[in-house]
Amino acid sequence: MAKGSTPRILVVGGGYVGMYTALRLQRRLKRDEAEIVVVEPQPYMTYQPFLPEAAAGSISPRHVVVPLRRVLPKCRIVVGEARAVDHERRTATVTTLATAEGGETLEIPYDQLVLAPGSVSRTLPVPGLAEHGIGFKTVEEAIGLRNHVLEQLDIASSTRDAEVREAALTFVFVGGGYAGVEALAELENMARYAVRYYHNVRAEDMKWVLVEATGRILPEVGEELGKYAVRELRGRNIEVHLETRLESCEHRVAVLSDGSRLPTRTLVWTAGVKPAPVLAASGLPLSPRGRLVAEATLRVAGTDAAWSAGDAAAVPDLTAEKPGTECAPNAQHAVRQAKVLADNIAAELRGQPLAEYRHKHVGSVASLGLHEGVALLYGRKIKGYRAWLIHRAYHLSRVPTFNRKARVLAEWVLAGLFKREIVSLGSLEHPRAEFEAAAGDHGPRSDTR
Repeated sequence: MAKGSTPRILVVGGGYVGMYTALRLQRRLKRDEAEIVVVEPQPYMTYQPFLPEAAAGSISPRHVVVPLRRVLPKCRIVVGEARAVDHERRTATVTTLATAEGGETLEIPYDQLVLAPGSVSRTLPVPGLAEHGIGFKTVEEAIGLRNHVLEQLDIASSTRDAEVREAALTFVFVGGGYAGVEALAELENMARYAVRYYHNVRAEDMKWVLVEATGRILPEVGEELGKYAVRELRGRNIEVHLETRLESCEHRVAVLSDGSRLPTRTLVWTAGVKPAPVLAASGLPLSPRGRLVAEATLRVAGTDAAWSAGDAAAVPDLTAEKPGTECAPNAQHAVRQAKVLADNIAAELRGQPLAEYRHKHVGSVASLGLHEGVALLYGRKIKGYRAWLIHRAYHLSRVPTFNRKARVLAEWVLAGLFKREIVSLGSLEHPRAEFEAAAGDHGPRSDTR
């Protein structure tokens, strides 16, 4: 940093850690103390716990995201993806939308670096997965899945081919964590409601299947509540295959390790995540699982001017009884770590001592669909309707900005007063298709009359 110049803080990632860190820094630092630059592939932060409800139509997709430019008016927002970091030179290589159009790749210099790019879906070399699998990590995937499920009901209703109908009405979800269980439960609720408007499709005709490689689902809420969740799902005629793996999904047939063969047009993959690729391209120390090794101050171990938190970092849990325990990579820790991280960067710039991150995990909540859920709070196990209310209240309190809280609450109230929307807008994924077809019908155009 040149003498007299304003130090630059580069925040890679606009998720929980990135957005909350930048938000706290812009409040704590004066403009002449630091320039804050946030690099994120999308111009918004996605509140992922609401993705299942967005997929089910309970929440509008635009209310699941928080526009970064509105929340971070004092920060410079760069819509792009950090591909590599050279910490010795204090620069980050970033590709933007302009890069795809032939523009140059950006090299952004920095004085302090916050690496919080989040994670990406972890896939396995399962035959057919790349061609037929559907992810569930972004709002675009959630809405795309909603449209897809409703389209399958239309297909089943309009065909006499038994094989096509069976495949259309079979929905397979791989992964028994939060994303898989909540997405399946919410979409099954939605589809069960929607079929009442189809004269030749009944709820009993649909087959919903959850595939989990381990012996239980929702491990975050404990074994007892996990077993309760399995019983609840099976009570709704949802098949739950534990200790089972997806071996193939070629030719629209899901083949499971227990011998099951499921013709299906819907295979949703939620079987875990892995660190973003930029971490491996940063040259910074990584844990065996590919996350940045962080100190309790959230500084990257063995470095200066580099920080990380959330699911990008292996942060020691100072409240755990067992030495060497790391904080779980969840939203609860990420939001709290972001506050400590921002305070420590401010302290570093001002020559003040750093604080260590300490937070005892409060518990976990999960929705099993409308009016059903499980919660583990301070060791207390809660089931059913009360757990579902706690789930909604907790996430309403955590979604950023009063604007989003008010809009989400209003949509929940309206959803309780009026009927569900069951319209598929799959054409939104290809908005120019109709125009291109119309233009193609005319062939080459002549200017002569």
